[in-house]
Amino acid sequence: MITGVAGFIGSNLLETLLLLDQTVVGLDNFSTGKRCNLDMVLSEVSTMQAGRFRFLEADICQLQACHDACAEVDVVLHQAAMGSIQRSISDPLATHATNLDGFLNMLTAARDAKVDRFVYASSSSAYGDNTQLPKVEGTDGMPLSPYAVTKRANELYALVFGGAYGMNTVGLRYFNVFGRRQNPDGPYAAVIPRWFCSMLNGEAVQIFGDGEASRDFCYVDNVVQANILAGCSSNPAAMNQVYNVAYGGRTTLNTLFQMIRDRVSVFSPELNIISPVYLAQRVGDVRHSLADISKADSLLGYNPGYSVGQGLDRAAEWYCQHMARER
Repeated sequence: MITGVAGFIGSNLLETLLLLDQTVVGLDNFSTGKRCNLDMVLSEVSTMQAGRFRFLEADICQLQACHDACAEVDVVLHQAAMGSIQRSISDPLATHATNLDGFLNMLTAARDAKVDRFVYASSSSAYGDNTQLPKVEGTDGMPLSPYAVTKRANELYALVFGGAYGMNTVGLRYFNVFGRRQNPDGPYAAVIPRWFCSMLNGEAVQIFGDGEASRDFCYVDNVVQANILAGCSSNPAAMNQVYNVAYGGRTTLNTLFQMIRDRVSVFSPELNIISPVYLAQRVGDVRHSLADISKADSLLGYNPGYSVGQGLDRAAEWYCQHMARER
């Protein structure tokens, strides 16, 4: 069962699992997910594979909906959340309701349904103001946003449910995931899809700060791999743990801009001369982020198959085909 199945990561998980002939239940309230993501996935798998998907339009803030979704499920992949650090600063109550109340509903429903495994999306923001590089699990600092607080609390709840109720939980701390079907629109859009579409539409590309801030960007297929490994692992030592899920490399925003511009210029050569617009640094943003992925490697067998450049190659092709509007 996938929560947030109509979202960016959820729809990529759905596509892979259906192609692997799995039976999948999906839950989404379409607050940020899109029906077109589901339509796109179902159009790319066989009729028989599409028939193995059952969708529930519901909200994880409704406990009964969570119970309905977890019935007869072996593994839960919990992706639903109110994303974005900046959104949580603007509206902490909405972030708390979805990311904490909704998360506890899902944990409770999974416990009651006696699911075998509860895998959930956490975030690198849980490291807070810890400046150590690379980031190593268990070295958390003070959270810098309401969003980060909710993700850290999710991890604590999952570990407590593992100890108190004998559940098998696995937390995945995502580091700046990008790829096909990631939403480029709205004030809280992630940097990579926003920049792709800004360039393709001839709009200004904005960089907050001097552009030397860096992130560990991770292509979505690496994240799909981590979820499947976490859901299928037979290693008892891998359970009730939290893992970094990233590529394990660092890219500055200035370098990222150049990499995206180079790829977009293949489709639109006139864009090769554009330059970014620099704005003031945003509240809540960390300066640098880099993951140590050795724990996920040793306990889950995680080995990211796509570098940042390889992921951008695939993302560029997708955005240029699907997302460019008339300039």
